Amino acid sequence: MKWYFFLVVILSFLSSSAQDKLIVFFDFNQSSLNEVANTQLQNWVKENPDIEVLKVYGFCDWKGTNTYNDSLSLQRVKTVLDFIKSKQIKVNENYEIKGFGEDFEQSKVQAENRKVLIVYDKIKIEKPKTNAYFDEDTPLAEQFKKATVGTVIRLKNINFYNMTPRILPKSKTVLYDLLCALQDNPKLKIEIQGHICCQKQFDINELSVMRARAIYNYLVGQKINRKRLSYKGFGTSKPLHPIPEKSSQEEEENRRVEILILEN
Repeated sequence: MKWYFFLVVILSFLSSSAQDKLIVFFDFNQSSLNEVANTQLQNWVKENPDIEVLKVYGFCDWKGTNTYNDSLSLQRVKTVLDFIKSKQIKVNENYEIKGFGEDFEQSKVQAENRKVLIVYDKIKIEKPKTNAYFDEDTPLAEQFKKATVGTVIRLKNINFYNMTPRILPKSKTVLYDLLCALQDNPKLKIEIQGHICCQKQFDINELSVMRARAIYNYLVGQKINRKRLSYKGFGTSKPLHPIPEKSSQEEEENRRVEILILEN
C-alpha cells in the first residue's frame, strides 16, 4: 500500500536519527496557524535559539480527495516554513520538504492527522581554540612564533567603519604587526576569519567575508605570497557570546577577526 511505503520511510529516518522533532497541529481543512499552534511555535523559537531546521513534513486527515489533501499538506508545510524563516531560524541549505497528504498510517483521532512535523538539529557553538600560554599582553609576534597548527589567534583592535569592510586608520598598527609576523615566519600559512555580531542568522552583504578579504588584500599588497593566505567569513555562526548580545562589550567581542594557523 502507498501509505505503508511512506510510513516505512518516515519511521526508518526518525528511528536512526538523534535529531529533535516538533509536531504542530492544524484545524480541519485549514493551512493557517491557529492560536495554539502559533503559541507553540513562538515558545519553541524562544527556547531553541540555536537550531538548524532539516526537514518539514505535512500531513492531512483522510477526508477529501488525494489530490486536495496532497495540496493542503504542502500548504501547511509552507505556512510553517514561512514562520521559521520569519524568525530567522537557520534552515539547512539542503533542507527537505514533503507533503504526504493522507498517505500515511492514520490515527483514529482525526485531529492528530492534521499536522506538520519539523525535524531539526541543535547548533553547537564552538569557541575558538586558543594557546594556553597566550594572554592579552603577549605580543602578536610572539604568539605567531609559538603558535602550532590549529591555533586561532585573535587580532585585537582591528576595527572597521560601520557596516563596511573599510579598516579604520587606528588599526594599521595591528595590520603591520601581522605583516611582520608573516615576514618573520616564511613557512607560516594562515586563514583569515571574519566574524560579525548582532544578526540572528544572516550576514548582510557578506560583511564578514569582505572584512576578512580586506585584510587578505592588504597582505597581498605588501608582497605576501597569496599561496600562504586564505580567507573566510563566518557571519554570526561562531559567536563568543549568545546572540542577541547582552552588552556592547559582548557585541565587540563577537565582531572580530581571527587568524587560523594552517602551517607553521
